[in-house]
Amino acid sequence: MPKQLFGHPPGLYVLFLTEMWERFSYYGMRTLLVLYMIQYLIPAVNDGADIFGFASLRAGLEWLYGGLDIQPLASQIYGLYTGLVYLTPLLGGYLADRWLGPRNTVALGAVLMTAGHFLMAREAWFLPALALLIAGNGCFKPNISTQVGSLYPPGDPRRDGAFTIFYLGINIGGFFAPLVCGTLGQRYGWHFGFAAAGVGMTIGLSIYLAGQRFLGGDAALRETRAPIPETPISGEEWRAILSLAVLATINVVFWAVYEQQGNTLQLFAEQRADWRVLGWDMPSTWFQSLNPAFIFLLTPLMGGMLCKPSKPRSSVVKMAWGCAWLAASFLVLIVAVSLHGPDQKISGLWLALCTLIYTVGELYLSPVGLSLVSKVAPAKAVGSVMGLWFLSVFFGNYLAGYIGSFYSTMSHAGFFLLLAGLACGAGLAIFGLRTFLESRLAGKDC
Repeated sequence: MPKQLFGHPPGLYVLFLTEMWERFSYYGMRTLLVLYMIQYLIPAVNDGADIFGFASLRAGLEWLYGGLDIQPLASQIYGLYTGLVYLTPLLGGYLADRWLGPRNTVALGAVLMTAGHFLMAREAWFLPALALLIAGNGCFKPNISTQVGSLYPPGDPRRDGAFTIFYLGINIGGFFAPLVCGTLGQRYGWHFGFAAAGVGMTIGLSIYLAGQRFLGGDAALRETRAPIPETPISGEEWRAILSLAVLATINVVFWAVYEQQGNTLQLFAEQRADWRVLGWDMPSTWFQSLNPAFIFLLTPLMGGMLCKPSKPRSSVVKMAWGCAWLAASFLVLIVAVSLHGPDQKISGLWLALCTLIYTVGELYLSPVGLSLVSKVAPAKAVGSVMGLWFLSVFFGNYLAGYIGSFYSTMSHAGFFLLLAGLACGAGLAIFGLRTFLESRLAGKDC
């Protein structure tokens, strides 16, 4: 059995392939979710179809927000689902730490997600399927990442490169998911697309179980963790945590705008964009492959720019710029719809340009924020502070559903102006608090 494969333990490639197929399944299902609800599921419910638990969910949402038409209801459910996907990892990490261990918890999560994807093939079990996917993701997501680190001893310089390879798997899965699941769902039937996501998760689970001998056990994972000091959190550290909490709160708005790509932007791509290429009508869901493709292309360039020593910028300033780029991306769509009549389709290239610009914003904010947490949070509280950071993504995704519910009641230009204004406001808030935040991060953000 080889000890190394391309300079890394073989277990890294087991985890890489497992994560790649899990992301294929997640993004494949998410690609179709809003279109499926708007074009098929909710109209079927309105015509009398019996969907387990749907009437109760709808009643609860309408109690909170008033009467909801098809598109606003679909947006609310989308936001609730994607938000809970980022909340349940807090519970999944606790489950692994206290009872099951990371390896068993990942396997459990993969089984739950596989079952959820295949249940999506029957509309009557739509909500139980979503519940299984949410619970499975909570078990899977936090615990597979920790196993990457367990493959390397403390201080091993290969660890950063390992996480880069692992992150590549996420984007490969995200790139191919809309191409496969989106095409099957739109061209041959929704359930074929959801089933393809289930097949992807089955492949990922099989790879993970078959590669167990290449992975360190849970004891090995504990051994690779650096010892945590027993000293109490100092006043300086509390001030740093406060600054992170402020940034996390503002980031809720960034994620609420950014996550429209799987919600209202997908609906806009379906209804208003022309995807005809050389006489062939490209499925509109392929639009969602653009973001991971641009991440592939931009990461090497952006990595150099963000870390350029001749022009150092604090993480706070970088994150403010991330919001600014996000706002600029929706200005592109405002120009596009202003140049065309309300019933006239725009070129898909406008959406491609929008995606390129908000991907730049993502790279300015998301990895920078995660890196900042890892540098600033006290060692004994890093897990809790990281949980706080991901909690902002939960609220952002949920807010994305609420904001998206206005899509069908506003003009497209007005809706995109709302998104641009929210992103710009978040950027101005971060920049306005720059002195306050940087003073509490002094000596740590480097």
